Amino acid sequence: MSLIVMKFGGSSVGDAERMKRVANRVVERQREGNRCVVVVSAMGDTTDDLIDLSKQICTVTPPAREMDMLLTTGEQVSVALLSMAVQSLGQPAVSFTGWQAGMYTEAVHGKARITDIQPERVLKALDQGNVVIVAGFQGMTTDGEITTLGRGGSDTTAVALAAAIQADVCEIFTDVDGIYSTDPRVVKCARKLPEITYDEMLELANLGAAVLHPRAVEYAKNYNVPLVVRSSFNHNAGTNVKEEAAMEQGIVVRGIASDKNVARISILGVEEKPGQLAKVFTALANEQIDVDIIVQSGVMNGAADFSFTVALTDKDKALEVIQSIRSEVGFREVSSQENLVKVSIVGAGMVSTPGVAAKMFEVISNLGLSINMVSTSEIKTSCVIDNSRLNEVIQALHTAYGLDTDQQAFVGGPADRR
Repeated sequence: MSLIVMKFGGSSVGDAERMKRVANRVVERQREGNRCVVVVSAMGDTTDDLIDLSKQICTVTPPAREMDMLLTTGEQVSVALLSMAVQSLGQPAVSFTGWQAGMYTEAVHGKARITDIQPERVLKALDQGNVVIVAGFQGMTTDGEITTLGRGGSDTTAVALAAAIQADVCEIFTDVDGIYSTDPRVVKCARKLPEITYDEMLELANLGAAVLHPRAVEYAKNYNVPLVVRSSFNHNAGTNVKEEAAMEQGIVVRGIASDKNVARISILGVEEKPGQLAKVFTALANEQIDVDIIVQSGVMNGAADFSFTVALTDKDKALEVIQSIRSEVGFREVSSQENLVKVSIVGAGMVSTPGVAAKMFEVISNLGLSINMVSTSEIKTSCVIDNSRLNEVIQALHTAYGLDTDQQAFVGGPADRR
């Protein structure tokens, strides 16, 4: 008998018929002799609808606490309806909110991280023969305040819960039947990957691949949770995410991701003295603003310029933070740029194959595009470029690295070691 955590996203439970289809699938797994815990998101566009409703009510930014109170209702609707659907098939089931399931988080509204899970109530309900249905995306502080985990947080709920109850596998059901070398809506001949490493998947998730949330992959890696991504609309084999994956012969780059939620901020004329960068990035961190690529130019006349990227949705807040510390940092001016995209290549084989980054730069250059910023690690290279021809860039890179289903693989070259 296996203990399985099954997570279904909003599109999978988007209406009554889909909810019934999920219920049938869950009961099918339970009757195969498994014990099932199901984590669900809000139905369809419920979260977006609730956000829009709050904007109609508030002429200013709504209080973060009340937004969490509002948004968690979407998942509560889902768990109750799915529990009813499962019970209508003759299978005992019980629904829990995140806090009833023992999800404790830090005291940050909108982007809270899970700090502890006390799953005793979940385990007791399983022992009583129930399918246990848990609301994703939400938790509670030790002071009893309701919090949300941010967009994609239901993935994190599922994997963290799987780790806490020592599940045999965590299955993430979505509207695609696995993880592809790139978005198959952009590149029709993208290949489905039978398996991928935690590290590769974590990079892809952080770089814009929306199939899995980065925190979920991080949990899976840290606690060695076997993870499978598969479709809720068919029974096709999915993609296994695990510690080590067999390298397909000659495949150096495993996937290509892109992120349009990018803005560049440049701070010019910063006095060159110790602690300046620390002041800027500490202030941003205190406001829960994540910084990605950082580039500093050379020093001229005792002053330096540096640029960094943030999420486009955080740009205005980041600019406010920087202006608020102007007297401490003493810069000449600050500017920002939108209409950018970060495109990235990822593959564990990159670390030992020369010419991978050079090929990326060549492909982008041949399309007549300039590269604004570059970031690298052992298994990825990212370029920030103008977003006007993103799909063309992705297709060209996909072909250049031999990822099209009818191609020979990229075998590297002499230009570099990245």
